[in-house]
Amino acid sequence: MSALMIAALLIALFVVITILRTVRVVPQARARNVERLGRYHRTLQPGLNFVIPYIDHVYPAIDLREQVVSFQPQPVITEDNLVVQIDTVLYFQVTDPRAAAYEIASYLQAVEQLTVTTLRNVVGSMDLERTLTSRDTINSQLRGVLDDATGKWGIRVNRVEIKAIDPPPTIKEAMEKQMRAERDKRAAILSAEGQRQSQILTAEGDKQGAVLRAEGDRAADILKAEGQSHAIDQVFQAVHRNDPDPKLLAYQYLQILPQLAQGAGNTFWVIPSEVTSALHGVSRAFTEALPKSPATLETTTSDDVAAQAADDAAQAAEEAADAVADAADVTGLSPIISGADGRGGPR
Repeated sequence: MSALMIAALLIALFVVITILRTVRVVPQARARNVERLGRYHRTLQPGLNFVIPYIDHVYPAIDLREQVVSFQPQPVITEDNLVVQIDTVLYFQVTDPRAAAYEIASYLQAVEQLTVTTLRNVVGSMDLERTLTSRDTINSQLRGVLDDATGKWGIRVNRVEIKAIDPPPTIKEAMEKQMRAERDKRAAILSAEGQRQSQILTAEGDKQGAVLRAEGDRAADILKAEGQSHAIDQVFQAVHRNDPDPKLLAYQYLQILPQLAQGAGNTFWVIPSEVTSALHGVSRAFTEALPKSPATLETTTSDDVAAQAADDAAQAAEEAADAVADAADVTGLSPIISGADGRGGPR
């Protein structure tokens, strides 16, 4: 009985194992290749699948999702003989599980080596500055080469990205100095532009202020000149309207004579010869009869009044001559009486 039980258990275990090897469940976005008697038979699709146990050999599942692989930094020599370390990131997807399993031994290693080789070819034709500024160009060239090469392996390369480009430390230091110099240059240019703009605005403000002040001065001078012209015109009109005679002008002339001696820098002063005629004119002005005007109609025209006026005029003339002499004595100046021809002498 024990031997029969053992045999039954072994048979049951064999049946269970056989069932398990017959039924295969493949997850979504996975694929498994099946070989029958050592030859590729088919690819199991996601879901429930049945195979012939002990005859069909099912390989491990192949991931059909897009995969991301980050490769180690690789030394690359640029066109100007500088060694840079470049990190790359590859995005790829298996589109044909059969080709990925049978066309290449290790598609991941093959993609990595192909990426490094293509990267060296692309970067080797560029200098350092172009390499640092042409990442999009490098990415597109890498993707084109890798997509063409990996198509027969059942792999589609979606994207290739350069994660980092590290130049040598000495080059980094030189680049930092260059960038610092560029920043200082831009700062100096901006400062100079600001000062220039400030000076321009200040000059424009001064110009406008000077123009406005000049216009104000001009307007003030015009108004002042117009006022003086108006005043002169009024005086001229008043003088001509009242019709002054030589007698009034002679009297005014006598009033101005004492002012001729005033002045600290005068060493001599000139008494024109017209003084005598002016004195006679004043005398005649007071001895002659006044014109018949509304003012003189009310005055007395008797001979006594005329005689008194003559005496007053003579006395005024003598006082004017004495004033002239006294002014000459006080100032220490020598009075000179000039004739009509400009000649004269002291008196």
